Amino acid sequence: MIIKEKLGNLSLYDLKGRHIDWLELEWFETRKRILRKKSRAGQELALKFLTESAEILQDDILFQNEFVVVAVEIMPCDCMVIKTGNMFETASLCYEIGNKHAPLFWDEGDFLVPYEAPLFRQLTAQGYQVSRAQRKLLHPLKTTVSPHADQENTSLFSKIMQLTT
Repeated sequence: MIIKEKLGNLSLYDLKGRHIDWLELEWFETRKRILRKKSRAGQELALKFLTESAEILQDDILFQNEFVVVAVEIMPCDCMVIKTGNMFETASLCYEIGNKHAPLFWDEGDFLVPYEAPLFRQLTAQGYQVSRAQRKLLHPLKTTVSPHADQENTSLFSKIMQLTT
């Protein structure tokens, strides 16, 4: 079965007695434009999002008929859970994560990053409150801000740090 677009989200959908067949995706698969996977019921699906954003969210509906709805379930993964105490710590953490080009997620007041042992050790050594857990990475933090220096030769990080002190 070829899926070319999302049909909606379960949060705004009336199932009308239909069974939900879940398509399990890892967090990093949610932005792929082309993907082949099997649903829990064994249905082969080919996702080909060529004309719309490839960002797939938890509970997105990919297919429906009179008997079944195929919806997305993003699976939990091994991640780092980081708690910050103030704006300075938050700015510093975001800078460190950004320098590693690691994806950063937000959930229930925590920053989440897919687990990497070297980064875990680094953040722990720098004094951040870091733990390891199985969590769903559902809310990525996005930025279009360039960290490079401006005409006054001050970087975005320097400006943020000045605001927090």
